[in-house]
Amino acid sequence: MPVHDWSQVDASVYHHFHQRWTIAICDALNSGLLPRGYSALVEQHTGGVAPDVLAFERRGGSNRPSEPSGGVLTATPPQTRLVRQAKAALAVRANRIVIRHRLGVVVCVMEIVSPGNKGSRAAFRAFVEKSIDFLRRGIHVLIIDLLPPTPRDPQGVHKAIWDEIEEEPFERPLDKPLTLAAYVAGDLLVGSETTAYVELVGVGDPLPDMPAYLTRDGYVSVPLEATYQTAWGTCPADLRELVETGKLSGEDE
Repeated sequence: MPVHDWSQVDASVYHHFHQRWTIAICDALNSGLLPRGYSALVEQHTGGVAPDVLAFERRGGSNRPSEPSGGVLTATPPQTRLVRQAKAALAVRANRIVIRHRLGVVVCVMEIVSPGNKGSRAAFRAFVEKSIDFLRRGIHVLIIDLLPPTPRDPQGVHKAIWDEIEEEPFERPLDKPLTLAAYVAGDLLVGSETTAYVELVGVGDPLPDMPAYLTRDGYVSVPLEATYQTAWGTCPADLRELVETGKLSGEDE
C-alpha cells in the first residue's frame, strides 16, 4: 500500500492513524520479532526531553541488558539509501514506542512524527533535542516521519537532527520528502561513533522495513509496510475516503 498524503487532512485525523499504527508496530514486534527479554511498549509523553521515558526503571538486578537471544536479531548492517557516521560520539500529547529490556532498561525509542512536533519552532526544537538526548544516553532511536518538511526542517527531520551531531552537506530529492531514520547511539567510553541509516520516501511509495537497534551490533527489522496496512485497515471508512480523495461523499451536494 502506498504512503498517503497526510498533510492534506486535519491533525486529529492523522492522530487516529498515528495511534493505530503505533499499536500495530508494537503487536508485530511482540509477536516473535523481539528476542526474549525485550518488550515493545506504547508510552505516552507530553513534551520535555527524556525523563518521561526514563522515569520507570525496575529496581534490583543489573541495569545492563543481557545478550539478546531468540527473536529475529540481525547483525548485518541494513542497506539503506544513506548511511552517515559521525566522527565524534555524541510536544504535544502523542504515543511513542519504547523497547525495554525486562520491562526496565530502555534500549530503543521509536517516534512516529506528529503534526504537533512540527507545529512551532519551539516544538520542533524540543523534538530534535529530545532525540539527541536519547542518543547521548546510549538509547538507539528510530524516527518515522510521513509529514512533509516545513520551514523548520526544509531538508527533513534527519538533517535537523544530524546537524546537532555533525554538520555535513545534505539535500533531499524533491520527490522524496518523507524520512525514515534509524540511529545507533555512540559510546564515548569505547570511542564508538553514532551512525544513521536513512531512507527517503515519497507519497505513493511503499515503506521499507527499518532497523530498530537493541545493541550497537544487533537490530530487529520493523515491518513498516505491513503494520501501516494493518493500521489503515482498522480506520473508519470515512477517514480512509477523506485521506484518499480529500473530501467525503456528498460534501459538494
